[in-house]
Amino acid sequence: MSSSLPAVLALEDGSIFRGRAFGAAATIAGECVFNTSMTGYQEILTDPSYFGQIVTMTAVQIGNYGINDEDTEAAEPKCSGFVVRELSPVVSNWRSQSSLGDYLAKHGIPGISEVDTRALTKKLRVDGAMKCCLSTLPITDDEAIRRAKAWQDMAGADYVKDVTCREPFLWRADDAANHNRPYLPAGTTMNAPAVPAKKFRVAAFDYGAKHSIYRKLVNHGFEVQVFPATATHEQVREHRPDAVFLSNGPGDPGALPYIHQTVIGLLPDFPIFGICLGHQMITHALGGTTFKLKFGHRGGNQPVKNLETGKVSITAQNHGFATDPKPLEARGAKVTEINLNDQTVEGLRHASLPVFSVQYHPEAAPGPNDADPLFVDFYRMVEARKAGKI
Repeated sequence: MSSSLPAVLALEDGSIFRGRAFGAAATIAGECVFNTSMTGYQEILTDPSYFGQIVTMTAVQIGNYGINDEDTEAAEPKCSGFVVRELSPVVSNWRSQSSLGDYLAKHGIPGISEVDTRALTKKLRVDGAMKCCLSTLPITDDEAIRRAKAWQDMAGADYVKDVTCREPFLWRADDAANHNRPYLPAGTTMNAPAVPAKKFRVAAFDYGAKHSIYRKLVNHGFEVQVFPATATHEQVREHRPDAVFLSNGPGDPGALPYIHQTVIGLLPDFPIFGICLGHQMITHALGGTTFKLKFGHRGGNQPVKNLETGKVSITAQNHGFATDPKPLEARGAKVTEINLNDQTVEGLRHASLPVFSVQYHPEAAPGPNDADPLFVDFYRMVEARKAGKI
């Protein structure tokens, strides 16, 4: 439940939104963005791609099913602050282990409720994502605006170094087996999908990866060896993987030349699948460029059209940058999917190499399962490469 203490959200243009404090007593600056998902606030809070951002939820009531240890996408929340219209006064779910407010307080993250999130979202859509300051401590409006303006802009920022793992490690295969299994009435059973008998070793780069992506890879037939973002292509080759996976992550994809060079070194020799920031790393490795979107794509209801099949999928997304398609065709890449809202690039496939990528999050955490077959496609690509068919 929100406290009786006031809180303030100040935007860099001088706009002030007032509300009630919850979570930690703190003052923080970051980029103000909005997410249109109806559920899944815990997965959103713990998505490392939100590092440096203050997230506004467009759904009216947040916090009603609490927080549990099973649905986190990282060990702790990664966003800087949280903005909601109404913080539910009741936590009601048999899986819940704490309230949203207590969870944010434990991890030092401030929240503000009773904000007109409809007006805030409209402002961000019209004027674009902005630098902001959220404070649950006594602070003047002028000071809050000053702190918002002083925050480093997201463009040009390398946040991957703040969220990547420090050493390589093997992902816990047992964690994938039971995570988020369907919850069924007592006395009913449901067979889990069969995991392919043949396991392939995938070198997964952690640019800020969500745990659900690793779980999906395990459940689709991969042994997942995780590498930090700073690992070189020579270090990856020492582990003799069958394929390479490039994860999601925060910040500006153009500010990561060390990753671009690593991907360039891997492109000729391995099947590669990239998601979100990983998709943008493939873009840069192929000599393409990325640009900052006005307000980004964040939510579990983003429509994407596959240009090869004509099929439209509803996808989960979280990104503020997009691929420029113009230079890519000359460099051997084909745009395979586009966003139906603004026609930006949502998928790439290399013309001659076993390399493909998508801008959205096919692991659906939170979000729909329309894109889950991409993990099957990746497995079949690796299988064909091992058999010498591609």
